[in-house]
This record gives sequence, C-alpha cells and structure tokens, in this order.
Amino acid sequence: MTTALPPVGERIREARLRHGMSLRALARAVGVSASLISQIETGKSRPSVSTLYSITKALEISVEDVFDAEVESLPPVRQGSLTGGVHQAVHGFAQPAGHRLGPVVRPETREVLRLDSGVTWERLGHLPGTRIDFLLVTYAPGGSSSSGDQLMRHSGSEYGFLIEGELTLTLGFEEHLLRPGDAVSFASSTPHRYRNDGVAPAVGVWYVHEEP
Repeated sequence: MTTALPPVGERIREARLRHGMSLRALARAVGVSASLISQIETGKSRPSVSTLYSITKALEISVEDVFDAEVESLPPVRQGSLTGGVHQAVHGFAQPAGHRLGPVVRPETREVLRLDSGVTWERLGHLPGTRIDFLLVTYAPGGSSSSGDQLMRHSGSEYGFLIEGELTLTLGFEEHLLRPGDAVSFASSTPHRYRNDGVAPAVGVWYVHEEP
C-alpha cells in the first residue's frame, strides 16, 4: 500500500503560524475566502493544485515542505520579507527541511497527497535541501488542476510525460491535447491549467523545479 500523508492542512497551519500570518491575511494573499483556508487547515476541504501553490508562495515555503513531516522544524521566516502578490517569485527557506525518499522508491512506499478537483500526487523521490517535485500524477475523469477556469502560475520550470489517458493542457492562449507518449516542458510562470475531459484517469510523471 502507498503511504497516506497526514492532512496537508496541518502543515499549512503550522507554516502560517510560524510566519505570523492570520487566516484573513493568508486568504487575502491567496485570493480565496478565510473560510476556505480554515476548512483546508482543519481537513474539511482539500486545496486544488493552484490553491496549494498560491498558499506555499504566500507562506514562503515549497510544495516539498508540505509533503515533509519535518515541516515543523523549518526555521522561522523573516517578517516583512514577502513582497508583491502571490504570483511573484518569493524567497524560500535557505535550508529546506525534509527526509530523503529513495534512492529506490517501491510502489508501496510512495507518499500520497490527494488534492481537490480529482488530482492525486504520488511522490517518486526526494533529496533533502532541494525544491524539486518528482511526482506520479493522476487526474480522475473531470479532474482539473484548478477550480473553474482559473489558470495557475508559479516560479520554476515544469516537465511532464503522459503514460495513459488524455489530458488537456491550457498554456497561455493555446490548448494542447496530450495523449500517451506525449511530453511537455515549459516555464511554470506561464499561465496554465490541466484538465481531464475524458472518461478514464489520466496518469503521468511530472518533474517540477521550484525556484526560490
């Protein structure tokens, strides 16, 4: 069996309190309601992929920090160091915490993060001190990386390879239908969204490098 992670909301709450940010302040930075942030922190709701990236940007942490159980050991963030909106690149922690996952990761030892809108991430490996998301990603039929028609953007670069199913990638003003064997690569700062309009799960391997 894969390893289910503790509720992602617990990690978000810990990072928010360490950052000295209120629920309302985080909600304003992310562009969602304080009620939604509260529901995510208490485990009543799950963030979408786009909301998760916005939250981690606002809190100056990486998505890898959300995966790691050692997130509580991260050093405090300098107050007032966040500048601009959530779509701007921000500085992460100088020494990201985390445990090594690998060098070999068996299917039964993968860590699993289930997000809103029918998206599941399975962690394929990790080296401490890096800001790389190496993931087996599954989009259920009707699944999407963001709620509604909103496009997401974040710092870094993104590479993906579709193994099965079909996935529609909106990249800027263009749409691309991905089929098994297709690969994508682009700067993550380009507005983008993934959605599965098919009747079968879309499964692929994604490698996302988050820049500090």
